[in-house]
Amino acid sequence: MTICLWCGSVFRVLDHLSGPVVRCCLLLALLLSGCSLSQPPRSENPVPLPQAFSDSGEKLLAESWWQAFSDPALNELIKKSQAENLTLQSARDRLLQAEAVARKSGAILYPTLDATGEFSTTRSHSDDRTRTLNNRSLGVMASYELDLWGRLRSSRDAAALDAKASAEDLQTVALSISAQVATTWYQLVEQSGQLALLNQQIATNEKVLDLVTLQFRTGQVGIADVLQQRQLIETNHGEQAQIAAEIKVLENQLAVLLGQPPNQLQFPQQTNFVDLPPLPQTGLPADLLQQRPDLRRAFHELLAADQRVAVALAERFPQLSLSATLETSGEHTRDLFDNWLGNLSANLLAPIFDAGERKAEVDRTRAAAAEKLHDYGQAILKAVAEVEDALVREKHQQEYLASLQKQLELADQVIRSLRDRYFKGAVDYQRVLDALLSQQSLQRNLLTSQRELLENRIALYRALGGGWPLL
Repeated sequence: MTICLWCGSVFRVLDHLSGPVVRCCLLLALLLSGCSLSQPPRSENPVPLPQAFSDSGEKLLAESWWQAFSDPALNELIKKSQAENLTLQSARDRLLQAEAVARKSGAILYPTLDATGEFSTTRSHSDDRTRTLNNRSLGVMASYELDLWGRLRSSRDAAALDAKASAEDLQTVALSISAQVATTWYQLVEQSGQLALLNQQIATNEKVLDLVTLQFRTGQVGIADVLQQRQLIETNHGEQAQIAAEIKVLENQLAVLLGQPPNQLQFPQQTNFVDLPPLPQTGLPADLLQQRPDLRRAFHELLAADQRVAVALAERFPQLSLSATLETSGEHTRDLFDNWLGNLSANLLAPIFDAGERKAEVDRTRAAAAEKLHDYGQAILKAVAEVEDALVREKHQQEYLASLQKQLELADQVIRSLRDRYFKGAVDYQRVLDALLSQQSLQRNLLTSQRELLENRIALYRALGGGWPLL
């Protein structure tokens, strides 16, 4: 007997067998030998992976990744979102549904027992006489399907795997929400810092305006210098309004993530970013298969699809069911347990001709399993790419930040030099204005770049599969 060919070519053998008796005999031999009706996935990793990531740190990735930032405000926000975010609550509800379906699918492996009761009255009229006949009956019925080909077990296992996939989906949603909360929070911190910086710049520009106005009154400069400086200050006031609106929008977004309506929460006023934590250990690319909940979910979905192939195969073969009834009846209640009737039967249902319906279902489930396998492989590739993208962005973002800081230092020196020369009449105001705009733009870009660096780290933690223990 070539049982070892099951994983390779036995499907093709079964497809060409004609006659239910021949197929049943072969399948029975296979089952007695411990083989499954479905072809198991050949590997948990359907795509080649690199040996290591391009960079790695020394510190282990914490399960609650946000704690690495040592930001009490962020910790409190994520804790609140864990308890009250409505999207997360919906994911929990989907998990409860999947677990209920799994219990329901497992129940079909056990016998069912039902009780029946009936009361009927019959009236007949003959020869001017009316006769009433009452009938009362009680009974129990039991039924059980013998799982000859593992169809019921495969259905149960598929539902159980669906429940595991839902559990991983809950973790995926939790990871996504925690990253959204952290990203939105640091966007809010950035905008608060931009507003504070803009207030400082307005104060500086007003001092410059006072000096330029004094120069104008003494006849050393023209009115155009005064007007340009006033225009710069007015531009700053317009930017203040835009930043204030953006702060309000971010607060509203953060409130929704926390499961609250807008304008109901007071958020901490924080204008400075936390220090970037040390780079965590990225581990091996293969570790993502266990670390990332979305990959675990995709793998459970693949296994569930494989079990449904087994269900579709088993549907092509006979089903054997047993049933038993026990019934008592009588005209009066006191007579119910005097007369008993019992029945035991077996029912065999064997498909003979269905115009290829069952075979088409087998083909469909196989194609669905192949689709899940390819989806799983694509998800793995995407996960590895997300980690690499985060590592590359962080490395070059740090280089960009270092360049911005050097540019800002040079801009400060230029401003000091040009300001002194302007008041001595050695340079015109336009050069001073250009230098002032460049300096203030660099100050704001530096804040934005610091926030982007933190967002890159959040993306890295998310790509590595950090999360919180929900289950």
